[in-house]
Amino acid sequence: MTTPLTPDDRATAAAAPAQAAHHGARAHSFNAAAAQYAANRPSYPPALFDALEELTGRPLQGARVVDVGAGTGLATARLHERGADVIAVEPGAGMAAEFRRTLPGVPVVRGNGNALPLAGHRADLLTYAQAWHWTDPALAVPQALRVLRPGGALALWWNTDALDVPWIAESARRVDRHFAGLNLSAEKRDLDVRFADPTGTLAFVHREIRWARRVPLDTHLANLGSHSVFLTDTEERAAAFFADERRHLRTVFPDGIVEETYDVHLLVARTPEG
Repeated sequence: MTTPLTPDDRATAAAAPAQAAHHGARAHSFNAAAAQYAANRPSYPPALFDALEELTGRPLQGARVVDVGAGTGLATARLHERGADVIAVEPGAGMAAEFRRTLPGVPVVRGNGNALPLAGHRADLLTYAQAWHWTDPALAVPQALRVLRPGGALALWWNTDALDVPWIAESARRVDRHFAGLNLSAEKRDLDVRFADPTGTLAFVHREIRWARRVPLDTHLANLGSHSVFLTDTEERAAAFFADERRHLRTVFPDGIVEETYDVHLLVARTPEG
């Protein structure tokens, strides 16, 4: 028996293709802005990798790591510096090209987390830095379990704006108003275990790490502009927003140096031994 759709169900079903198309456009938008992304996005603090070693129960030195959705290699570079044997997986041509330019000694293959182009049970650690939200967990979780060796670990993390810092909260509200209906601040708050694996297959442990960096105002604005919502915005709308945002931030940081504060949300799940 087929249950008839209610009006709300019909609206949701009708909106789904459009939402999927918009999600896809945002996911692919980085390829045309790979250099901007590499130059202005924040990296990750040493404390994150200390926590990663603690929660996975092994050092990164010598670990076989697959960094999925590697982008331009911001996280891959840090993993490589810690002595990990890293291979990167990146779906986008533009991002992969920037990765190869930045990290010529680290292998990168084209692919994505929903269908990893790798042999099974070989990796000690699978990492997704700022990337898991572009996957379908119903596909990506089984793929992770296929590629990880027994006793391996899946680690997901995101740099998120520290919304308890007043100027950051005010800026986030301006972004939310600019993209009315998206509520991007809420998206950033929803990075929890249910989001990571709605099926409950994996038992994630959550760790939060606060850190900050000081950058010129131009770098801060270019960082903000490298996010997919702005990359898929019209040039006119984006330019108007950033002109206004520059005026606001000049009053907060008259010396032109912005202190960006981040909370890194780290989720780690280990696979059974044997």
